[in-house]
Amino acid sequence: MIKSRTTRPVAKLAVLAAMALTLGACSSTGGGGFGGMFGSSEPAPPVEPPPAPEMPASIRSEEIVGRWGLASYMNPNDRVRTENAARGQCKNPYIIGAGTSGGVMMHLADEATPQELRLKGSPSGKNYIGPPGPAGDPRDREIVSFDGRILVTKFIDKDAAVRYGNMVYVRCAPRA
Repeated sequence: MIKSRTTRPVAKLAVLAAMALTLGACSSTGGGGFGGMFGSSEPAPPVEPPPAPEMPASIRSEEIVGRWGLASYMNPNDRVRTENAARGQCKNPYIIGAGTSGGVMMHLADEATPQELRLKGSPSGKNYIGPPGPAGDPRDREIVSFDGRILVTKFIDKDAAVRYGNMVYVRCAPRA
């Protein structure tokens, strides 16, 4: 066996390094040093509840699929005039298509490409159109009114709501 002056200090250093790695591993697993082995005095972080399931809307997606004249207004006093303007847009209609998963194909605010959106209900009884997730998401639009012939929506996002106003969709007559 070869003995050297540096053998013993190097061996001690190796043991200390191994202990440091072991303790570091304990604390990185959330155990807080030896607390992971003997229990921790720190409370566990609160568990977030799972997202609420989507509520079905009182309007079915099939009810809004079709060809629509589209216009918008800011001032509620302009609604009737805007409905008439939307009727005039049926020569170049906005198409709401059926999605492949039961939703509808529409545009989100500021998006050039339509995508499948869902009709969602809420505990308050309001209906929304938007991407999957809870109702009232900033990307959603609220259905303000719908009577089968006229659909009025407004975006939840305040900036989009200011830019687009209340969107009025008037169902176009079937093609002759």
